[in-house]
Amino acid sequence: MQGMTTHFKTSKALKVKKEEGENAPALSDDELVAMSVRELNHHLRGLTKEDMVRLKQRRRTLKNRGYAASCRIKRVTQKEELERQKWDLQREVDKLARENVSMRLELDALRAKYEALQCFARTVTSLSPGGKVGATSVITIVKSARHVSINNNNNNNNTTPFSAAS
Repeated sequence: MQGMTTHFKTSKALKVKKEEGENAPALSDDELVAMSVRELNHHLRGLTKEDMVRLKQRRRTLKNRGYAASCRIKRVTQKEELERQKWDLQREVDKLARENVSMRLELDALRAKYEALQCFARTVTSLSPGGKVGATSVITIVKSARHVSINNNNNNNNTTPFSAAS
């Protein structure tokens, strides 16, 4: 029976070459990896124990290569995604740091205005007879202080405790 080939009825036929009592499967690597265990077992019928072990080991090796390749791809993809997230988070941290600095500067400016207003209010109350200032007087004081501050800033004479942003 030299050179005789037998075909099975499945779509992926296994060609078994019978020469000198040795069965050698003629399956491509892709076919071997793609077939189910049931198909593989069907194709292994008639092979020697040694050939079965060799074919199964070859299939296992090919499948492991595929798993390793997919793991490498997954690892690279995850690394790229994590680097992108790191970059986005770093930009967010930088943005928040800039906002924090800006808010601290604004807070410092508001504190300075508050302290200047308190100082001005103390000087006005000490100048008023009896040391009492009514609510309408405080509003007038604040408005007049702004007017004085704006005029002083326009004249480049900053002798009052208010800034140009008052």
